[in-house]
Amino acid sequence: MADDFSQSLTPPVSPSAAVIVCDLPPSEPPCFCCSDTKDDIARTLTADGYISRGVLKRLLLRLDPAPTDNESDIVELFGFPWVTEMALVDSTKLLFGLFRQKIYKLETLVQTSSRDFGQAGNLHYEAEDIKKQCVTFLQYIKVYLHRYFKPSSALEAGSSHYFEELEAQFPSALLEQLFGITLLIGHLKDLPANVQSAFNIQNQGKIFPPSWHLLHLHLDIHWSILEILHLLGLKMQGQVVYAHQFVNLTGENLTDTSLFEEHLCSLLCDLTGLAMGKYSKVRPTEALTIHHYPCSCIKELWILLIHLLEYRSKNLHAQVKVQVNVFFWNYMNSILRPLVSGKPASEQLTGIPTHCKDLLGFTWWLVTHIAVLGQYTCSGTIQTEQIIDNWILIEELLKITCNPKGTLAEEQIRMHVHCCLTMCMLWNPSTVAVSTLWDYYSKHLNGLFTVPWLGVSGLSMLCKSPLALLEQARSCCSPSPPHSPGHTQLYRTANSFHIFLRILALCLSQDRAGGLPQRQIKGRIYSKFSAKKMQELSETGLMNFLLLFIVVARQVELEDVAGRACELLSFLPSNCPPGHRTLVWRGQLALLLLFQERDLDVGAQASWLASSFNETAKEFYNKTTEMSRKLALWGPLGSYLEGVAEVFETSPSLSLSEEKLLNEGFDWLLPACRQSDLNSALGFLQTVLAQLRRVHHRNVHLASNLTWAPGNTSMGKERHLAVASALWVHFYPFLCGLRLSQTPPAQLAVAAAGFTLLAFDLPGTAPQDLQPHPVQSIMQSFGWDDMVHPFLVTRYLPHLLQNCEVVTSLSTGSSSISLSVRAWFRCVLQQHLHKNQDGTDNKTAFSNDHTSSGYMGDIFKHIKPSLVSKNQEALQFTYWAVGCIVKHWSPLLATSKAQQLLFRIVDGLLLPHNVTQQDKALRDSLPLYLQGLSVASNVSQSQGAYLKQQLRSVTQRYLDHFLPPSPSISAITNHPVLLSACESHPTPRGAALRRTILEVLCESFLQFKGYTPPPRLASVLMFLWELLRRNQDTDPVLLTLPLSAVLRSLMLVNEAQVKTTSTDALQLVVERCAAASAEGPCEQMITVLRCFCSPSSHPNLSLSLRNTERKRGLGRNTTLRSAYKKLLCILGESGQAEITSLEDD
Repeated sequence: MADDFSQSLTPPVSPSAAVIVCDLPPSEPPCFCCSDTKDDIARTLTADGYISRGVLKRLLLRLDPAPTDNESDIVELFGFPWVTEMALVDSTKLLFGLFRQKIYKLETLVQTSSRDFGQAGNLHYEAEDIKKQCVTFLQYIKVYLHRYFKPSSALEAGSSHYFEELEAQFPSALLEQLFGITLLIGHLKDLPANVQSAFNIQNQGKIFPPSWHLLHLHLDIHWSILEILHLLGLKMQGQVVYAHQFVNLTGENLTDTSLFEEHLCSLLCDLTGLAMGKYSKVRPTEALTIHHYPCSCIKELWILLIHLLEYRSKNLHAQVKVQVNVFFWNYMNSILRPLVSGKPASEQLTGIPTHCKDLLGFTWWLVTHIAVLGQYTCSGTIQTEQIIDNWILIEELLKITCNPKGTLAEEQIRMHVHCCLTMCMLWNPSTVAVSTLWDYYSKHLNGLFTVPWLGVSGLSMLCKSPLALLEQARSCCSPSPPHSPGHTQLYRTANSFHIFLRILALCLSQDRAGGLPQRQIKGRIYSKFSAKKMQELSETGLMNFLLLFIVVARQVELEDVAGRACELLSFLPSNCPPGHRTLVWRGQLALLLLFQERDLDVGAQASWLASSFNETAKEFYNKTTEMSRKLALWGPLGSYLEGVAEVFETSPSLSLSEEKLLNEGFDWLLPACRQSDLNSALGFLQTVLAQLRRVHHRNVHLASNLTWAPGNTSMGKERHLAVASALWVHFYPFLCGLRLSQTPPAQLAVAAAGFTLLAFDLPGTAPQDLQPHPVQSIMQSFGWDDMVHPFLVTRYLPHLLQNCEVVTSLSTGSSSISLSVRAWFRCVLQQHLHKNQDGTDNKTAFSNDHTSSGYMGDIFKHIKPSLVSKNQEALQFTYWAVGCIVKHWSPLLATSKAQQLLFRIVDGLLLPHNVTQQDKALRDSLPLYLQGLSVASNVSQSQGAYLKQQLRSVTQRYLDHFLPPSPSISAITNHPVLLSACESHPTPRGAALRRTILEVLCESFLQFKGYTPPPRLASVLMFLWELLRRNQDTDPVLLTLPLSAVLRSLMLVNEAQVKTTSTDALQLVVERCAAASAEGPCEQMITVLRCFCSPSSHPNLSLSLRNTERKRGLGRNTTLRSAYKKLLCILGESGQAEITSLEDD
């Protein structure tokens, strides 16, 4: 509609004004530019955009659009200077003509641009400059309307001034020009493909093609037209602006309001079309992670429209009683309803593409992402307070999704419900929406709700325990935040029913006080279940039923919901499948756990559950029940044990009637258990016993500290007595019946020990036949009786002897300890076919003098059969068992009362005339004997010297016996004498044994006869080197014991192996001694060297040093040379001469 004009138009001011304006640095106007947000368009807004620059906020607050711009008298537009306060009114057509020229020029650049990378930079900067000029002009229009335009002048009668006449016509002229621009730019969807493809351009050094700039200029124009029309309406104060020239030419009305409406509808349709194109590439699993905008500029445009329409609905339409933001959702609903209903849209809203195959899913997806954008404030921050909803449309969509005549699959329904959950978290949850969903799921409780192409992750898993079921309900009641991975990936981890439960929990949590919406929802849930409905439930349906009621119970009245659940579960037939019974008990136990969380008594629930368990256990025990039926019944019975164990383990006090879960059903169950089932039952018993004792100890501790609250602790003790009584009545008699079994279950000993400890803690709860000393009575039955299997005893006793309080109590009477030790010896030494090393090593509890005489004399009676037997396994076990006694009881064996037994052990087992038969047994267990003898010889007060002689005799004999004739790495490193002396960190006990071994080595294996070396010298030296190397001793006295013998070997023997090993040993001794005597020379080493060394020996020692360095291949050994020189310094002139020789190397 613009008049024709020439490109040679003259600016309305003199050229001198251009010089003035050029001195003013222009500010960058806000615009759509996503170059800085390409990497994360979902979470950021561009820094140069309308929101980040505060344009939207100033618009809504009716402030100056650009308070720091256009403040001078001259403004530069399109390269020309203009009078700021007059240009727009005086040259409206001219300026808009220049604006259109720039658009044409940019379009020409797009059409003529090539893929020549050499021109990419020039094209970018030229297109960027054009875009900037256009945006600057649009910004000027907004500033002019706010700052300079005064509509009142248009109303004054008799205005004769030319400019006043133009100003009066300006609103109409501006409206016509804006309408012309809308015709020029058209729809976003009508842009050429090469321009629309610019949405997908990745940032490459911020160099973009002209198409990218043209596309974003279109966005600027679309938004600016709406912003300008809004400002014009504000300025006109409600007066309608007509486009007079347009009306005269066409006869149709065109007002500012109608143009705003038409352009807004057109833009919303375009944005919806863009989103539809994006949705075609969205998988259901990605519905919440892939957004509806191709770049952050489109995201920002949506936010701008939301806030602008919210403001207009609140301020410009205050006379209409509507909610805030409903104006925006009215537009969107008008666009989206025809897509899902199939009805034609209004004339204003035509042009939306309908090529999408899933219009319902698209609508859910789009509304969800728009709702997320509603969280943004006009400043670009995300608000946490509740935002205005659009439940009107969502409830309509839910009716379509849940239509019983529909053909939607789980993969679609899951996405729709997932979107609904997102909006429940953003908006206030809707009771109508929950009711609609429940109407659907109440008819499909037996559904699997699986998505086949998701594989295992898409399957609905049955919870394996009550705690797992409660945890799943808890996760439904505590959904992850909307933007978290836990929420966006929920499609993969939860089916649609579980997502619905999250919606239900959110809705119920809004009204904790039990208000009308909460009661309505609970009533609708109850009303859907009847006896027939319950009997029709499959295992999956029953699991869904239980999870539903647990979720409701967590959110509302627990007792009421649990009671209703029990009432409904009673409708299940008595002969229901075992799988159903398993789920029912699991759900009931999960409710019990919930009662415990609330610190509520579980008596009523436990009684109902105990009755059902009792009936099932009777059927399990019945001799007429078929084996296949028993196998099936163990499923629910085993799950009952696991679930009750969880109830006890999670209870902090055991004061809520938990004992009712331990009922007469166990009297039927335990005798009928197979071996594997019995282990499970006994494991359950151990758990309950341990938890009862743990809670009782805590209660006693609290009672001692909280003397002001005796009532609570006494009540807790009464409950603990009730639990203990139930255990004694229903479990202990069965254990007593198993104690004489020749194949006792592995868990029997632990369970019996648990009862013993319970009798120790709560002696009054034990049955009358165990009184007045219940602990000793139980120990007689399971530990001291010679008829009890050794396997059971050796597992039973360690559990008691690890308890210091029990041992102290038993020690008050020597008979208890003596009986325990006798039983221990009998079982340990006779059960070589049932090794239990862990139990055998726990013997320190018996180390007290007054128990030594009564129980040790029987050792040889028990081991004699093994010693004369040719059974190597029995012989090895015997030597190992007695070796453990010698090692662990060495302080006890060194006393006067037990020394004779130790002498008999040494003479009978370690120093017999012939050890060929015992060779393997001795090799394995000899370290135990040597370590024990070493300790005994050092602590004995009466026979210490004799014991040391015995130790040296044993050491010498077996050092010789197991020493190879020639050096062998494997034989030496595994030598039992060497193994007995090795330890990772030196201790006084270990050092004492190593001193004995070194003394034996020096006296018996390293003595030269004149110049004749001792036999097997290479093997002995290798043993010595390994002994020194594998222990980190630093005592010079210990280290220098073999030094003289090593030096003699180095000097007198030319055998290569001897030279090498003696040199290594000498180096190790010298280095260790030097490190230990850092403050001065090592006196012990000096003494040895002075006794041994003569001037003639120095060259040999120096030669050995050089040979060692040559063998190492790393040049001089500075550490070794330094230590050697220190020694030579002490040896006088001959030593100094040798130092001079070394320095000449």
